[in-house]
Amino acid sequence: MFGQFVVGCGESVSHLMISAAHKSSGKTTISLGLCAALRAQGVSVSAFKKGPDYIDPLWLSVASGSSCYNLDFWTMSVDEIRESFARQSTGSDLAIVEGNKGLYDGVNLDGSNSNAALAKLLGSPVVLVIDTDGITRGIAPLVLGYRAFDPDVRISAIILNKVGGPRHEEKLRQVLARYTDVPVVGAVAKDERLVIVERHLGLVPSNESSAARDRVEEIGALIGSQVDLTALQAIARTADPLPTCTVATPTSPLKVRIGIPQDAAFAFYYPDDLEALRYAGAELVFFDTLKGRLPEVDGLFIGGGFPEVSMEALEGNGLLRTELRSAIENGMPVYAECGGLMYLSRRIQWGDCSSKMVGVLPADVVMTNRPIGRGYVRLQETISHPWSVHGATVEFAAHEFHYSKLENLGAEIGFAYQVKRGMGIDGRYDGIIYRNVLACYSHQRNTQANPWVASFVAFVARQKFGRMKSCN
Repeated sequence: MFGQFVVGCGESVSHLMISAAHKSSGKTTISLGLCAALRAQGVSVSAFKKGPDYIDPLWLSVASGSSCYNLDFWTMSVDEIRESFARQSTGSDLAIVEGNKGLYDGVNLDGSNSNAALAKLLGSPVVLVIDTDGITRGIAPLVLGYRAFDPDVRISAIILNKVGGPRHEEKLRQVLARYTDVPVVGAVAKDERLVIVERHLGLVPSNESSAARDRVEEIGALIGSQVDLTALQAIARTADPLPTCTVATPTSPLKVRIGIPQDAAFAFYYPDDLEALRYAGAELVFFDTLKGRLPEVDGLFIGGGFPEVSMEALEGNGLLRTELRSAIENGMPVYAECGGLMYLSRRIQWGDCSSKMVGVLPADVVMTNRPIGRGYVRLQETISHPWSVHGATVEFAAHEFHYSKLENLGAEIGFAYQVKRGMGIDGRYDGIIYRNVLACYSHQRNTQANPWVASFVAFVARQKFGRMKSCN
């Protein structure tokens, strides 16, 4: 679908990883603050996030001024990770990778998909963010243990976070200087201004906050005044050089228009998946489900988000819901993930509140207080899949994050996937099929092992040109 050529991209880019001893240490706030602070000094920064996250990358994109890309062992090969990192870092002065959870945490007990493994794969020095709330002398054995656990991981510096005051900071610095040789490059005080409101899937997305840029600038100023940015950049320059990488050039003869909702309700899209859609021959047409109309398109990709938060506004745009129903009944191809699935259902029930949705899928969505499906999944296509990528014998990796379930599901429903790991819709199946709609709770990545984008674009093109022929 597209050609490739080799370029020496990424080789001179400095880079580092921001990780932590455990989750909720404040590494996301530190990471986006560093991106914003460095950018304010005229340093061009590329931001990356380990794992299958959507929300943190939205904030990191605002802070860095460019798209944040995900690096994920579950869905990507090690070669893809290295190549993507090199390619997307090209042209930047510095690349920052924000880890997920703790430095040595991961799905595999051998640590092969941990943050530490990613740091070693990329040759990135690690800056360890430590939540110092309630700790003084105990910080020394913690740091010594983290360094000794895997000597091949370069823990090059520490940022003290949630520091209780000048006296607390001084004690921490003295302890670390006495027992370790790891430098402290910053001490960030407890400060309510550094808190970003959280929701059931993590931070509130930046696309929902009209003041997101102002918040990021404020956080950047606070972090920048408490971290030695010069020392941080010097550490980043000790990183291993990045490899040469291939750059894709669009050569597809397919020409289709694919509509993509992008607003406060729907924002969960991987930027490299959107790029892959363009490479495969799609013109992307973004529209607003809360206030807009259905644009003139040949197909739709409705990503995830928080439609439940905007469900009254979604119901209120009845004209768009009518247009979507009509388009789908007339055969428009649609691929919908999680929030998109919820939007295409009959209604969303959240507590005592209920709002009508598009109504093409015979199911009702009920919000829950606990996660129904959260984490990595493995899927296998059924013979009913409308635009098969793998066939019915190959398993592929994806992920899911949903605090909702489907009720009153129609008995006549067909499914595109068997769930081999994870929850999906009912623990056995995912991917509701209705006409040319495929709607699932799972989120996919377009990778070498799962090139779903090309198959979907080709399916949209077949439907488009098939309709054109039937009209002639």
